[in-house]
Amino acid sequence: MDVDEEENMSSSSTDVKENRNLDNVSCKDGMGVGDQLPNGSGHGSRKRPLEEGNNGHTHSKFRAKKRKKTPGPVLPKNALMQLNEIKPGLQYKLLSQTGPVHAPVFVMTVEVNGQMFEGMGPTKKKAKLNAAEKALRSFVQFPNASEAHLAMGRTLTVNTDFTSDQADFPDMLFNGFETPAAPEESFYVGSNGTNSLGEYPLPTPPGSNLVQAPLPPSTAFSSPSTGKNPVMILNELRPGLKYDFVSESGESHAKNFVMSVTVDSQTFEGSGRNKKLAKARAAQAALSALFNMQLDQTPSRQPIPREGLQLHLPQVLADAVSRLVVDKFSELTDNFTSPHARRKVLAGVVMTTGTDVKEAQVICVSTGTKCINGEYMSDRGLALNDCHAEIIARRSLIRYLYTQLEFFLSNIKEDHHKSIFVPCDKGGYRLKDNVQFHLYISTSPCGDARIFSPHEAGVEDQGDRHPNRKARGQLRTKIESGEGTIPVRSSNTIQTWDGVLQGERLLTMSCSDKIARWNVVGIQGSLMSYFTEPIYFSSIILGSLYHADHLSRAMYQRIADIEDLPQQFTLNRPLLSGISNAEARQPGKAPNFSVNWTVGDQALEVINATTGKDDMGRPSRLCKHALYSRWVRLHTKLSSILRIKVPKPSSYHEAKQAAMEYHSAKKALIKAFHKAGLGAWVKKPIEQDQFTLSS
Repeated sequence: MDVDEEENMSSSSTDVKENRNLDNVSCKDGMGVGDQLPNGSGHGSRKRPLEEGNNGHTHSKFRAKKRKKTPGPVLPKNALMQLNEIKPGLQYKLLSQTGPVHAPVFVMTVEVNGQMFEGMGPTKKKAKLNAAEKALRSFVQFPNASEAHLAMGRTLTVNTDFTSDQADFPDMLFNGFETPAAPEESFYVGSNGTNSLGEYPLPTPPGSNLVQAPLPPSTAFSSPSTGKNPVMILNELRPGLKYDFVSESGESHAKNFVMSVTVDSQTFEGSGRNKKLAKARAAQAALSALFNMQLDQTPSRQPIPREGLQLHLPQVLADAVSRLVVDKFSELTDNFTSPHARRKVLAGVVMTTGTDVKEAQVICVSTGTKCINGEYMSDRGLALNDCHAEIIARRSLIRYLYTQLEFFLSNIKEDHHKSIFVPCDKGGYRLKDNVQFHLYISTSPCGDARIFSPHEAGVEDQGDRHPNRKARGQLRTKIESGEGTIPVRSSNTIQTWDGVLQGERLLTMSCSDKIARWNVVGIQGSLMSYFTEPIYFSSIILGSLYHADHLSRAMYQRIADIEDLPQQFTLNRPLLSGISNAEARQPGKAPNFSVNWTVGDQALEVINATTGKDDMGRPSRLCKHALYSRWVRLHTKLSSILRIKVPKPSSYHEAKQAAMEYHSAKKALIKAFHKAGLGAWVKKPIEQDQFTLSS
């Protein structure tokens, strides 16, 4: 079988597997203990007399006495085991055998990163051990394997080139151990004099006068001893600390506890699915801030910082955004007791307006995992085509942006200041300084981000080991009325209105692909481009299945070579992060409804994902028709300061097409996907956009 065939097989086998039950079940034969024993007795069955070796006697004296195992000390791993953890699959070769028969001397060699290491010993095993020790000493300045892993996490970059053929650790990784980089200096902002959860280490924005807190020098603490959890380490440094229970929240299958600890007059909080984990995370936060110690350095679980100004510490921001969205959903569903609390995926957008996450505001929340059935498509813009949670969250955010622009319709100047927008000198509006939007999704978005991330990243997970496979980065489409995605066809797929109505499957681009598009053209859409500059997400935070390599590739890395973007458009690289307390997998069948709420709404709106309308057949407040009617009102009243000066369009389609720069950016995106060999973007039938408000 040649490489191409193998690639095609591996790609097809991953076509529709994102939403299957992919629990990390250990692979066992299914043969129980009872099947293996000669007398058929298993753990769950009644004791039976021994039939072999005791002449049929049933008296207890003929039974072998069970010895209780006494727990002994955990034996340290030898150099061979440690090296195998760091570099699995090494080949040891016998170089020579000398000496007399009764006292032989063996020389074994092993090649690590292109360098040969020799070991001698009276047996091959001891010679191998000697070679492994030399190899370890050459690049690891730590007494055990776990600390070597720790250092690896600190030096391994997650911004890998996904077309590279390199699957193992680069040579520079090990050289980096010998001269550890000094930790970055941190700055602290305090609003009330104490470094509580609301105040975080921050880079210094230009022109600001933040006070630099003294940091302890980097010591051996940055490589903690094996086997000690953060609570134990912190207790050795500051004995007698008291941990306080702060709160309990979350759905029954995904409880979240918050614990706090006060160290050196500073309070640190940690959250987890149980109190023990929450205590450990609080201790870790204290160790990180006060002693510059990082215990979890698995590369694939590390946040990828955003380019440019960082207003928040990544992990603290991610955990805060996640908690805000889940708490808001809890509030809207009567503490998850409402029938509409049932969901597979939850998404939401949080807005921050400064450096304090405590002032963050939840803008919208949504759920859903299904798309419209083709026969229910609307040619008047009255049905929602895609009810996946993150897509609905973005439509809800657009609705919020229209509300903010409508403040400028008022004749009272004070109302204008309530908006998150400010007028631009050259026409149109832009967001106020420091206004940022953060997208939270409870699991990785369907398509390229999720297809290769079916499980949580483990400690041994050092990133994508096969970044150059053909299936990586491919454009994918959702399945009509179902879950999962399939790769796009190699040739351009043209969907027709009559074809879909006659039963041809309606294809919708995956969420991974749509979010990648938002990272180029912005989240505001073509119509709002008349009023505002492009708006981008500052961060994308996942509640589960976060893998740094896969998510960064899906969100922007695969189109890194995009060219000819119009002025003001860019390839946005938002902060990417998982959360400390990964959400449990949602078992069971996905509900057929999607809910949405935007700030200012009284209650959730419930939409039937199959029809794209509510159960009474009424259109959603997020449908194209509803948003277009708000756009027409704004376009009429604010025509004098628009960014795009064209005569009033006669239809929804005409209004979208007049946003020339937006469509140039979109063409550059489609060209970048095509140039990278990742497939052709599939468009919906044009007829669904050719409506007017009077139609």
